[in-house]
Amino acid sequence: MFRRLPEAQGESIPFTVDGVPQLARAGDSVAAALLAAGIDHCRTTPVTGAPRGPYCMMGVCFDCLVVVDGVGNRQGCLVKVTEGMRVETQRGKREIGR
Repeated sequence: MFRRLPEAQGESIPFTVDGVPQLARAGDSVAAALLAAGIDHCRTTPVTGAPRGPYCMMGVCFDCLVVVDGVGNRQGCLVKVTEGMRVETQRGKREIGR
């Protein structure tokens, strides 16, 4: 459903998602890079384990929560990808101090 525009250009930035190497474009948010890579969900809900993916893409809905470089509950739509960034799927709720 989400594809890059054919004329879209930009420097490629390497990062990983759950240990798998991916490429983003300069200026991509984590959520946009995940969608462009074909990754349709970035977290699971604490109660049912249902997969959730980016929805509003502007920081309102909190459906794009991911773990970025070991820090959980980061809104993927508000964080720009940087070289070597480690993104992990957030499974359930985060514990305080983790």
